[in-house]
Amino acid sequence: MGRIMALDYGRNKTGVAVTDTLRIAAHGLPTLQTEKVLDFLNQYVSKEDLDLIIVGLPRHPDGNLSSNAPEIDKFAKKIRKLFPEIKVELVDESYTSRDAKELILKSGAGRKKRRDKELVDKVAAVLILQRYLNHI
Repeated sequence: MGRIMALDYGRNKTGVAVTDTLRIAAHGLPTLQTEKVLDFLNQYVSKEDLDLIIVGLPRHPDGNLSSNAPEIDKFAKKIRKLFPEIKVELVDESYTSRDAKELILKSGAGRKKRRDKELVDKVAAVLILQRYLNHI
């Protein structure tokens, strides 16, 4: 059984999280420059068995897709084209960045850590993946 990966796509940086081999827990990987995500995936799949990539798709409180949804959809299509053997799903990521900031604050992190966008992206990717795992 292969791992599941989550991507919290951003125009500049993308948070990355992956499951353990048993698909029980999610843990964050280093946040990447978005332009380097496809190269990272290429290296990752050459070393690890990956069955599924989930990409967060943000929605507004009214349920409508956010303005960057077309960009995220295009990104997911690129992944599908480059890695046809790996299933790619778009999943609701509503409020994960807000929840990530809240978790970082509750952890007792200092002001510098709380403002670290890369950490927020990483934690948001973990939240996207853990929520997915909780519902399968």
